Amino acid sequence: NYIGNVEGRDTFQGDVDVMVCDGFVGNVCLKLSEGLAEAVMGMLKEEIVKSFKAKLGYLLARDAFASFKKRVDYAEYGGAPLLGIQGNAIVCHGRSNAVAIKNAIRVASEMARNKVNDRILELLSLHRLLGQQDDTNVLAAGVTP
Repeated sequence: NYIGNVEGRDTFQGDVDVMVCDGFVGNVCLKLSEGLAEAVMGMLKEEIVKSFKAKLGYLLARDAFASFKKRVDYAEYGGAPLLGIQGNAIVCHGRSNAVAIKNAIRVASEMARNKVNDRILELLSLHRLLGQQDDTNVLAAGVTP
């Protein structure tokens, strides 16, 4: 559901699943997010090796750290869908590894299987026909995103 304009802080708080922006802004957001995730992981590693107590804490929280790392690892997502074209395209990072490519293929396959482009076009077409300013009546018409 459309929630309106979002601030940068909204990106990671769980209320926003999709942000729509132009390619330049999207790329800046993506690169900044990746860099921040890598920096945070690096800083945590630096702090953990400084003391025995920190190492012990790490051992107790190892599963949580592994889960966090997986959540912020770009390779787990594969890439980002490029919308606005007649087909499925996933934009991958220039340094994508095998895991990232595998996940990008998985995402592209899911998009094709779920006919994401067709559904987007259908929603946009219905939205224009109904002259809606929000998605309320589009959803009421039985077209679910």
